[in-house]
Amino acid sequence: MSSHQFDKLFSASDANELIPALEVLIRDLQGQAAELRTRIQDLIRADQSLDAMHLAEIVQRYPDLRPNTARMAEIASQIQTLGGFLKDIDQGLVDFPGEVGDDVVFLCWQFGEPRVTTWHPIDGGFAERRPIPGAPKTYLN
Repeated sequence: MSSHQFDKLFSASDANELIPALEVLIRDLQGQAAELRTRIQDLIRADQSLDAMHLAEIVQRYPDLRPNTARMAEIASQIQTLGGFLKDIDQGLVDFPGEVGDDVVFLCWQFGEPRVTTWHPIDGGFAERRPIPGAPKTYLN
């Protein structure tokens, strides 16, 4: 048994029930991220020094970017409240702690997938995704 402690362990069906809500949240998050990137690229064209700055420093200098970053933080927080771990905005990756056999693992969902069909070790990542035993094979990449 893994030593990782989570408030809740999800079954694949538990995680699947959250997909409609996650799709809305990830779509919004990706839209906010794309808008923020576009706005920062426009600012960099006018101020090359921004290219070397961290996002927090850029937002401090240009407070009108705050609504985007605040909305992104709010969405990430909503995903966390659902029990998920946002792993990658662009790929739309969300992991849920679950069990495969006696091991605590992350059940892995990617935006666009109709259901959770894969898992990876807690210390692993997307590249180590494996099929959940008994999951429909038709959805695997």
